[in-house]
Amino acid sequence: MRLDKYLKVSRIIKRRTVAKEVADKGRIKVNGILAKSSTDLKVDDLVEIRFGNKLLTVKVLEMKDSTKKEDAAQMYEIVSETRIKEDA
Repeated sequence: MRLDKYLKVSRIIKRRTVAKEVADKGRIKVNGILAKSSTDLKVDDLVEIRFGNKLLTVKVLEMKDSTKKEDAAQMYEIVSETRIKEDA
């Protein structure tokens, strides 16, 4: 499944267009490698997303084409969530 679609279906990012923009700006890594929005994800991949001053790392647990809101959180496991200090 494409990275941008996975982020939308799992509700990590609410809109696919936003997920595409974030990936294309170089803020997402898959298994430590910079990823494009079209990167193909597999189960057990580690996805690292940089949101402003927060770094979120999740592990892909399952792939689904569509989910209900309650089931979306079962698609991934949060490995780490850290704040990034910005130098002023």
